[in-house]
Amino acid sequence: MKKNLSLAGMTLVLIVLLGSCGMKSGNTSSGRAYELLVVVDHDLWERPAGRALHDVLDSDVPGLPQSEPAFSIMYTSPKNYDSVLKLIRNIIIVDIQDIYTKVTLKYVRNEYASPQMVLTIQAPNEAEFMKYVTDNKQAIVGFFTKAEMNRQIDLLKDEHSTMISAKVDSIFGCDIWLPGELASYKVGKDFFWASNNTEPVNLNFVMYSYPYRDEDTFTTPYFIHKRDSVMAANIPGERPGTYMSTDSLLTDTRAITVNKDYAMEARGLWKMKGDFMGGPYVSHSRVDQKNQRVITVEVFVYSPSKSKANNIRRMEASLYTLKLPGERPLEQIAIDGEEESKPEVGSSQSDK
Repeated sequence: MKKNLSLAGMTLVLIVLLGSCGMKSGNTSSGRAYELLVVVDHDLWERPAGRALHDVLDSDVPGLPQSEPAFSIMYTSPKNYDSVLKLIRNIIIVDIQDIYTKVTLKYVRNEYASPQMVLTIQAPNEAEFMKYVTDNKQAIVGFFTKAEMNRQIDLLKDEHSTMISAKVDSIFGCDIWLPGELASYKVGKDFFWASNNTEPVNLNFVMYSYPYRDEDTFTTPYFIHKRDSVMAANIPGERPGTYMSTDSLLTDTRAITVNKDYAMEARGLWKMKGDFMGGPYVSHSRVDQKNQRVITVEVFVYSPSKSKANNIRRMEASLYTLKLPGERPLEQIAIDGEEESKPEVGSSQSDK
């Protein structure tokens, strides 16, 4: 553990130097995506309460073939939390004092720089702090994950591929924002695949549609069956008889809200049947009420021997930009919670 903290300190020095060089250009936040600074007393950081927060932030990104932490963690003591460190893009301030009666979270956007998210965790004592961060692990990790995805959405708004958007519109009557490097594409029946077609990090987007029957459409077995049939028909391997399939044992689905509407998120691993290729994927399936069909949008990554977490999360942000017929473009992913409800045949979310 001591070795890890020492390495984090070395990273912090680098960020400080980079931030100092950029001070004259204005209040632009410093640091890379998914880097996070914890402002906490050194002794507290070493005690169980501090270790609990560290372990939450150091937890694995779900749906990857190998262990990769959610964030690159740095820390500094409150006395060293100066004007330069306040420019870092993601900050957690640990505030434990007996003046508080319960654990409270407060956050501020763009407090000292932009884009930036500063989260303060106030607690009356270390025991309650430790219990809170442990019990609310997903909420804390999700808070900063959504903040990073919102930054990517902001970039895509001005820098997405207009060529891919036009293709998606011509096939599905929908819009979506994808990174400009996805310049290669393939069109099939109710199917579209775009890729950067490069090594060592191969980024991919897939979109397909099929009729919406009933709520059983949004079950894990049905999703895997449908995905396998679509991918087998449209994404063959390099050798005859090989094709993309889903690792059903490592696929998780859950209900989320996208653009104020129900969506089923699927996250897991894909593999090439009859070959050794594989990697992570994330998909959203939503009901196009106007046309009574399901639209599935998916991103997947192939980067053997390379880290995948930040690439799959950068691509995942694009899924939230899907605009079904009649919808407005998404501005930001909601930070404060998610509503979960299944759609009904022939109705919109506003009818409920």
